[in-house]
Amino acid sequence: MIDGVILKQIKVNADDRGRLAEILRSDDEVFDKFGQVYFTTVYPGVVKAWHFHKLQDDHFCCVHGMIKVGLYDAREGSPTKGQTQEVVMGEHHMVLLRIPKGVYHGFKGLGVKEAIVINVPSVAYNRAQPDEHRLPARTEQIPFDWDSVDR
Repeated sequence: MIDGVILKQIKVNADDRGRLAEILRSDDEVFDKFGQVYFTTVYPGVVKAWHFHKLQDDHFCCVHGMIKVGLYDAREGSPTKGQTQEVVMGEHHMVLLRIPKGVYHGFKGLGVKEAIVINVPSVAYNRAQPDEHRLPARTEQIPFDWDSVDR
């Protein structure tokens, strides 16, 4: 696992009325500070990658559909520099994924329906000076395979 990446299991409470799940609380170990809350979607088979932030940590939760998250540690001085990590998450594996600043990340839509990802970054988006540093989804700089592997 990449240093600083945290997976928090989410407890889903279900009854005859529906479901409720707490995604992130201010008293959670993974919580640092609040920037904003937004959602993004990805269509099946589409890859949205790569980028990292210098100022913010991200907290992803996929609440509809399934995604494969790719992580790559390019941080100087990190004990896991150069390592990749894969996390499959979504409605069949409810987790909160904390992605620390400096770790490249992206995700791919799995299955047959649009996936909905909620993010709670620790810093609000700055439209004038975005804290996003990008690479193409398929680059030799990051040794990660977005395609599914038979296991």
